[in-house]
Amino acid sequence: MAEESDSGQEKTEQPTAKKLADAKKKGQVPRSKELNSTTTMVFGAMGLLFMGSYMISHIVTVMQQGFSLTREQIFDSHQIVSRLHFAFNEAFTGIAPFLILMMITALFTPALLGGWAFSGESLAFKGDRINPLKGLKRIFSSNGLMELVKAVAKFLVVSTIAITYLWNQSDELLGLGAQPLESALINGIYLLGMSFLTVSCTLILISAIDVPFQLWSHSQKLKMTLQEVRDEMKDTEGKPEVKSKIRQLQQEMAQRRMMEAVPDADVIITNPTHYAVALKYKHEQMATPIVVALGKDLIAFKIREIAQEHKIEIFEAPPLARALYTHSDLNQEIPGHLFFAVAQVLAFVFQLRNARDQGLEMPDRPDPYIPTNEEI
Repeated sequence: MAEESDSGQEKTEQPTAKKLADAKKKGQVPRSKELNSTTTMVFGAMGLLFMGSYMISHIVTVMQQGFSLTREQIFDSHQIVSRLHFAFNEAFTGIAPFLILMMITALFTPALLGGWAFSGESLAFKGDRINPLKGLKRIFSSNGLMELVKAVAKFLVVSTIAITYLWNQSDELLGLGAQPLESALINGIYLLGMSFLTVSCTLILISAIDVPFQLWSHSQKLKMTLQEVRDEMKDTEGKPEVKSKIRQLQQEMAQRRMMEAVPDADVIITNPTHYAVALKYKHEQMATPIVVALGKDLIAFKIREIAQEHKIEIFEAPPLARALYTHSDLNQEIPGHLFFAVAQVLAFVFQLRNARDQGLEMPDRPDPYIPTNEEI
């Protein structure tokens, strides 16, 4: 059954990546106490098994040195300080590997589920944490029920396995009293490690059940309503009306820049009214002509209007205008299959310009040839 938000809407949607990231910043990540305790106990038991004899040998050395003092050494302050320093170093050397193993286990186990999460918000005081109603709600929630089931299961499983194992090992445990001290200590810590490991391994089953439950519970807590998803998308990507206004402003700015480039064009090729393409060609600087402006309908009208104001030659060639508009990009070179047709127009424009300046005979108007699709 889906949870409900404060607005009354059902939380039916899975949490988004942003929702998960924000939750992690607040310290809200899936955590399994059973996984942490099981891992710590298993590695602790293994540490006792593999490092037990090493630790016992150092402890025995400390005990031998500590209980073998003569009367003169006891009353010698320098000897006492020296023995204490030796005992401290010996004891620390013996237990340091085990402590390091436990520290590494405690630090890296949380990374197995949810990763590390350091958040000051999770440490801040919150009044609802001491609210009795909130506390009762947590107790009687699905998570509280799961905690109760786990506690009962751990008690039954651990106690049963522990009693069974210790009963089977009773002879070995009683036999420790007949062994020399050092051997008894080594064998005792081995039996302790084995019993600890046996009991710890039984908790793996509980952890295997708890981990999926914690993942599911964390996902349920972060579920979102449809409205929350829509609001997040608006905040992330921007509101549609704002994005539309931005696109409109960008288009207006691009058109303004394009119109400012029309006076630098050498010729405007038109449809004559539907399309207009402004071309610029400086043979000293360019290998091929460049499209500095293009548009249709109202934009084409504005291009022609600016061209007339600045006395830019307007050449009517409907097929060529349509081809340039369709296949050309702004501020890019013209397509290769239109080189010849545009060269005819530019040659005519330059000849016309020279004829007007020098009073010569007007050149014949060309009929640009547009290749078909089969010829391209």
